[in-house]
Parts: sequence; structure tokens; C-alpha cells
Amino acid sequence: MKIFALYLVTACAEILGCYLPYLWLRQGASAWVLLPGALSLALFAWLLSLHPDASGRVYAAYGGIYIAVAIVWLWLVDGVRPSPWDMAGVAVAIAGMAIIVFQPR
Repeated sequence: MKIFALYLVTACAEILGCYLPYLWLRQGASAWVLLPGALSLALFAWLLSLHPDASGRVYAAYGGIYIAVAIVWLWLVDGVRPSPWDMAGVAVAIAGMAIIVFQPR
């Protein structure tokens, strides 16, 4: 559960770090949003370094959580309700992540 929570926080930091520059570039937000955006991306990189596995395995497994968090973001921030296809994609991504993370060692 601890690893899953770490992946979740890592994904939130990356999405926020990408969303804030998006607000500046596409929505006319102040350039000041770039500062917390950069800090969020730095936090994302640091959080990835806390994962216990080899970097390639961490990045591969992280992708599944990122997909799930992005779909939640779609719903909560963008106000777009996920489709059944979105949810099926999340289920497949999480299953792939679980195979990678919980493989026998």
C-alpha cells in the first residue's frame, strides 16, 4: 500500500507540474503559475527517486498509476465524466502496473 501511495503522490505532482504551464499557455493564467509548476515537477523527479525498484521498472509501473490519476483529473478538474472506455483503459493500466510491481522477487 505504501508503494501505491507513493506512486499516487508522484503522479499528482507530475500532473500538477504539467497543468500549471498549460494554464499559462492556453488559458491566459499569469506567468507566476510557472513557479509552482516547476517546483511540482522537481518534486515529481525527487519522488520517483524514492521508489525502491530499478528506475526502468519504476517508470513502467508508474505509467499505470499516471493513467488512472489523469482520468480522475479529467473528471474533477476538467469536469468531463470518464467514459466506460476510459475506465476500461484504467483497469488495464492498473492491472499492468500490478503485474510489474508485485511480481515474484
